[in-house]
Amino acid sequence: MMLFPIYWMINVSLTPQQNMRKDPPDLLPLHPTLSGYRAVLDDQLPYLWVSLLVGLGTVALTLLLSAPAGFALAKLRPRGGGAVGVMLLIAQMIPGIVMAMGFYGIFLNLGIMNTWWGLVVADSTIAVPFGVMIFTAFMSGIPDELLAAATIDGASVWRTFTSVVLPVSRNAVVTVSLFSFLWAWSDFVFANTLDGGGSMRPITLGIYKYIGNNNQEWNAIMATAVVASVPAAALLVLAQRYVAAGVTSGAVKD
Repeated sequence: MMLFPIYWMINVSLTPQQNMRKDPPDLLPLHPTLSGYRAVLDDQLPYLWVSLLVGLGTVALTLLLSAPAGFALAKLRPRGGGAVGVMLLIAQMIPGIVMAMGFYGIFLNLGIMNTWWGLVVADSTIAVPFGVMIFTAFMSGIPDELLAAATIDGASVWRTFTSVVLPVSRNAVVTVSLFSFLWAWSDFVFANTLDGGGSMRPITLGIYKYIGNNNQEWNAIMATAVVASVPAAALLVLAQRYVAAGVTSGAVKD
């Protein structure tokens, strides 16, 4: 049942436009056409590149902020760390549309609407709290003796973090990177709210190119959805082992 919508998306993407309203619909593409996929190659590549740029930028900013923060909360134990953890949980509960309205006012005043790096900043507000919690849970399980050995060898706190903690936190890095990329790749609320009518639009807005008041090009719409789903599906398949280890770390204490 969960896979049927995916199958139907592929089926419709191969269905000729004149057969879209056929009743009953064909369960198999009896007369398949690639016109929808040709439309994707002709029209959607710029939007796909913007989505890729925003996704990679979100991953980079999220790791840059969340990994050191998670290390500090897990191992340096700063004063007020518990309050920071509560604030991170609260940040996860704020609806995206509320944050989007706030970003709209800020971006409009600064004149930075419709910029890819503006979307990176907006998407990171969702990914960073999640990343900090994952890194904190994972790094809490790293033995303190390992950090003490690095300190005895003369490593500074920053050197210990970059040379010792990060290499052994590979599962957490992959988990945070994957979820950050997927959130940015599939974002619609921020992209639509912060769209200033320019050319820097992600694929979630590019798909609306085929939706009009009186006409919907459903095979092109579904073909775009299929193409946009491929990177996410491939990343999930490749990284599932690391994700399983990353999200469960810290859940059980010895």
